[in-house]
Amino acid sequence: MADLQDEVHTTADVDGSDGPFADEPGGSGSGESLPAVSGPGTDPLERAHAILAAHPVADGYSGLPWALRHLPFYDLETGEAAVDTDVPRLREGHVGALFWSLHLPEGMDGDRAVGATLEQLDLVRTVVRTHPEGLRLACTAGQATDALRCGRVAVLLGPAGAAAIGDSLGILRSLCALGLRVLTLSGVSWASEAGLTRFGEEVLREMNRLGVLADLSGASEETVRRALVLSKSPVLYTRSAAHALRPHPANLPDELLAGLGEAKGLCMVPLTAQQTGPTVRDVADHLDHVRALAGPDCVGLSGTYDVGTAHPRELADASCYPRLIAELLDRGWTEADITLLTWGNVQRVLRGADFTARAAQQRREPSTAKIAALDG
Repeated sequence: MADLQDEVHTTADVDGSDGPFADEPGGSGSGESLPAVSGPGTDPLERAHAILAAHPVADGYSGLPWALRHLPFYDLETGEAAVDTDVPRLREGHVGALFWSLHLPEGMDGDRAVGATLEQLDLVRTVVRTHPEGLRLACTAGQATDALRCGRVAVLLGPAGAAAIGDSLGILRSLCALGLRVLTLSGVSWASEAGLTRFGEEVLREMNRLGVLADLSGASEETVRRALVLSKSPVLYTRSAAHALRPHPANLPDELLAGLGEAKGLCMVPLTAQQTGPTVRDVADHLDHVRALAGPDCVGLSGTYDVGTAHPRELADASCYPRLIAELLDRGWTEADITLLTWGNVQRVLRGADFTARAAQQRREPSTAKIAALDG
């Protein structure tokens, strides 16, 4: 992450607190110096439930909006068998926040992509509004924490595909005003295999000014390298694991994982059999690998439920996170590292984006740049 000239300590929340649970017993934004939630002799699964009850999962990717779009009727409040995610299973799995993907089917671009993204945004808002006892829309780290304290699951909007902005910074600002928090930098002329064009760089600067996070999952290496240099906010990989363990095209080689750690970004490891393997132990192997190379501050979780892919055994739906945490405890992960993995690292990235936006808005007016003028 590029340094801000006037940077202050970004571990402080933008609302003045020191972290998501700073005013609660045992709370800490960094995950350091936490008192033990449970004794070392406790059964790992019981310890996992106890830790997650205090420090729930912030899940980096859910395909629920597109899945719900194709259902004639659904009830997430009492349970919905047609999808992998509903409020009872989120509560059972101790999920406190969930990024709802606004990605569209491949081949949808131009005005169709813009319109379909707006329809997805409208659907999410409708779903949250009609399930008020379980869900609450959130745009910032503080709002996500407030939702959790009220017994709700925080719903954050994004990632959306880059095509959603229609090559227009004005549309980017409009989507941000509607709640968009993450944009994936791939699949468009200004963020392609060749990397970011001049307009693509201007999009990233405007995202920093707005507090919209850059998702680099699926982005080309040239785009990744330029984004890591240019972005003043932390960057995300919303669904990437370790290429050294499983050579999936969306997984990251060790060099990029190390670079992500230096930039203080966040790699959110997906729970998919295709990317991480068929068992909970395979997923834990990827988490071990990412933590070793990028550091405990730079690894997170991405359920990737409701996207039509197979999941590892014992991790079939959103209720299964305690099984994964129990496996990590068996491997010697400390409670402090687990609280970073589940909640703390996402909070740090959200706070970092909010801080960067506030600083940038004092120095930079909304960009009026056009793709034709910058890229020809």
